[in-house]
Amino acid sequence: MSRIVRFHETGGPQVLKIEDVDVPTPKAGEVQIRAKALGLNRAEVMFRTGQYVTQPAFPAILGYEVAGVIEAIGASVEGFAIGDKVSVVPCFMLGDYGLHGELVNAPAFGVVKHPENLSWEEAAATWMMFVTAYGALVDIAKTEPGDVVLIRAASSSVGLAAIQIVNMLGGVSIALTRGGSKRNTLLAAGAQHVIATEEQDLVAEVMKITDGKGARIAFDPVGGPEVPKILAALSYLGIFFQYGALDTGDVPVPVMSLLGKDLTIRGYQLFEITKDSARLEQAKRFVVDGLASGALKPVIAKTFKLNEIVEAHRFMESNAQVGKIVVIV
Repeated sequence: MSRIVRFHETGGPQVLKIEDVDVPTPKAGEVQIRAKALGLNRAEVMFRTGQYVTQPAFPAILGYEVAGVIEAIGASVEGFAIGDKVSVVPCFMLGDYGLHGELVNAPAFGVVKHPENLSWEEAAATWMMFVTAYGALVDIAKTEPGDVVLIRAASSSVGLAAIQIVNMLGGVSIALTRGGSKRNTLLAAGAQHVIATEEQDLVAEVMKITDGKGARIAFDPVGGPEVPKILAALSYLGIFFQYGALDTGDVPVPVMSLLGKDLTIRGYQLFEITKDSARLEQAKRFVVDGLASGALKPVIAKTFKLNEIVEAHRFMESNAQVGKIVVIV
């Protein structure tokens, strides 16, 4: 028996239960991991509340990220041994696997032997944030030195990862945050510029920073009625990535911005990368190299214990965090 996080109905954090479950031996193509730390993501909150791209089947398991030690290996798995220290790239849909528990099975193609310089907490905080940002900014947009990138919800774990990746590539990172309270924190995290969108004129500030040219890339997990301002702040041939739906309303698109600057507006999820074996391997190499060099480093907002999983979800919903929420097993 192993303690596993499950829920039997959608709702607030209180629906989460830690239950004793018999974990099956890993199937072909799977490994079994004894968890040391778990990474918490906005996706798990949306899945728990029934607002995610997939719907839970009860009793529902959840969890995209785990770091731990391989305890068993399924058939046809190569390149791993019992005792390996590993973490997992989110490469499956919630409900197919759930990595939030003491002992869990994961698809081997998403498992990585992470660099030795990472703590368990850092390893559990790595893959969702860095692969999500990598896919848009490196794989698709091919950010180059001097490219200006607008990063909305910049204090989130993915936002902080995007700042680090843009800086690593020689680009110009502009963090967008609603108010000015997180300005100094974002600057300390590496943002080259910070714009408080409820206190400053977004377009005017971007044009000032870019000498009137606008930003080439916008990376946005929110959407909603503020998107036209972001589009107006983009350059000719700019590209706008919508990678989340914190605002589930339709995104208004001003046709003159679209046509006048020949913009690209693109939906994006990290599964575009993780479902393609070649692109996934490239992402792993990029992130591992960045972690090993120190150019990339997970930012952890707060840690909780497994029996505090409800409190961890409540903290996620408070939007007070800067960086990743991690649960220690």
